[in-house]
Amino acid sequence: MSTIPAEPPTNSLLPAFAGASATFSGLGLARFAYVPLFPAMVSAGWVSGGEAGLLGALNLAGYLIGVLVARRIAQRIGTTRALDLGMVLVVLAFAGCGWNGGAAWLAACRCLAGIAGGILMVVAGPAVQGSVAPNRRGLAGGILMTGVGTGCVVGAFGVPALLSAGVAATWLGLAALVLVLWLVARQVWPDAPVTITKDALPAGTATLVLSYGFSAAGFVPHMVYLSDFAVRGRGLPLTYGAATFLAFAIGGLTGPLLGGRVADRVGSLTAYRIWLLLQVAAVALAFVPSGPALLLSAFLGGFASVGLTAVTLARARDLAGPAVGAIWARTTAAFALAQAVTGLLMAPLFARTGSHELLFAVALALSIAALAPVLGRQGRPA
Repeated sequence: MSTIPAEPPTNSLLPAFAGASATFSGLGLARFAYVPLFPAMVSAGWVSGGEAGLLGALNLAGYLIGVLVARRIAQRIGTTRALDLGMVLVVLAFAGCGWNGGAAWLAACRCLAGIAGGILMVVAGPAVQGSVAPNRRGLAGGILMTGVGTGCVVGAFGVPALLSAGVAATWLGLAALVLVLWLVARQVWPDAPVTITKDALPAGTATLVLSYGFSAAGFVPHMVYLSDFAVRGRGLPLTYGAATFLAFAIGGLTGPLLGGRVADRVGSLTAYRIWLLLQVAAVALAFVPSGPALLLSAFLGGFASVGLTAVTLARARDLAGPAVGAIWARTTAAFALAQAVTGLLMAPLFARTGSHELLFAVALALSIAALAPVLGRQGRPA
């Protein structure tokens, strides 16, 4: 662990913006920029459709690994160095994907990107909360989460532009972007230490973790297969695949901004239920056989998935108060585990059937299942 003491909380939001650069890189780009790259890599002959799905699944598995080791790493080497490590891993993973070394090589690089995302997500959240003044933590948390949506938007515009120079140039361009961002953000990294509490968890924690896990599993097709569904499943142009990701990205940018406000106004539990209903609607719209419906599905998918993260954080605060970090770690781990398992199961299913509709049918069932734990009295705070 770093021996340099953490600075006291500040009214400045610079640590929040630095933290947003971590979620921007580790999730917005490292995970979601792969969505428009999926059909492009298949079309370029780098991987088959089934292999491309496996790359997405291994990124989710890597994210789980990163989530599980992140707090131990931060305790051992310090918060700022852990954030540095995560950003360096993103750069290396993107640069590695710039070489077509075969499916196994690309799978390892995508897994590494997932590990980096897990580290950055787990470390940045509590670090930002502990580095800003208490009266600014809500705003800081919103800024942190919008990093994901912002990364999606940049990826949606940047990836199609870079793809004109080829798949390799696209990956290398993303690596250069993260490298520059890291060199700037590390000057103002949040440095609040990451702690591990042994206190008993409040009532309602298990319900939230279970529901959030089902929700995470239900979002896998939107996060991995949506652009490919538009291009190869619906026969739409490659640019339409990029447009679906852009719609997802815009939704991901606006979802967390509204999520916190709605939670403040109607309560975190009601907001959580609303966002889950939006998720069900997003997945259901994927079955409507029209391009505009798929775009709306993409927008609602991004709005609900990224927005639900902000609402879940608000819900965890209501349940645990100052001990929010303990619940946050568990919900993040549940999210990662559910997506990793679902992704690894969906990859061979898609390789065997080639049916995007089957994947979204499974996702719809999982999304409905996420609602069940929070509809009854057990969903209410103790």
